[in-house]
Amino acid sequence: MGNAFGTGLVADDKEHISGRILDAARKHFAHYGYPKTTMADIADACDMSPGNIYRFFLGKLDIAEAIALEDERLRLAEMEKIASAPRCSARKKLCDYFYAELRSTYQKFDEDPHALEVARIISEKRPEFGDLRVAAEREMIARILVEGTEKGEFDVSDPENSAEMIHSAMLKFRFPQRWTHASLETLERELDGVLKLIMDGLTPRAGAAH
Repeated sequence: MGNAFGTGLVADDKEHISGRILDAARKHFAHYGYPKTTMADIADACDMSPGNIYRFFLGKLDIAEAIALEDERLRLAEMEKIASAPRCSARKKLCDYFYAELRSTYQKFDEDPHALEVARIISEKRPEFGDLRVAAEREMIARILVEGTEKGEFDVSDPENSAEMIHSAMLKFRFPQRWTHASLETLERELDGVLKLIMDGLTPRAGAAH
């Protein structure tokens, strides 16, 4: 009799096999690209039949989304460390946040150009994934703005709206290779200039009414 998963596998076994499938798919996507990788290729790399793969994932897009979700959880955990760093000014947190995001995504796509291809496909086919990512990022930015306002570093009356505007202004630096062929050095110089403008806009003005 099968268990709640309907596969006859215990949860630990299911998780282990799913992990093997994701690892194999990640390697194939990186080497051959998403379009040229088939479910049969992934199954062969796992010493499984293609039919068995479908017991764990409905299709190749679901595998790609699971990989992206796994990567996103790790990335957001690192960004949360920046947003929650103790004994750190809100200004520094905001700058560190965007520099870390630029450098991590630039490095990821520089080392694995096919990852950008997968990101585009998920963005087109599963837009809700991007919506969740955006919501999580804006929530972190809003928290930093609230903290900065409470400490007197910023003057922000509507943190959620300001976080949305700042996040939108930083689009180029979140997925740099999607928009430009500029080097990391050039992008960091541009980011520095944009952050200076943003910080100037957030800084309380002398004599401003509250």
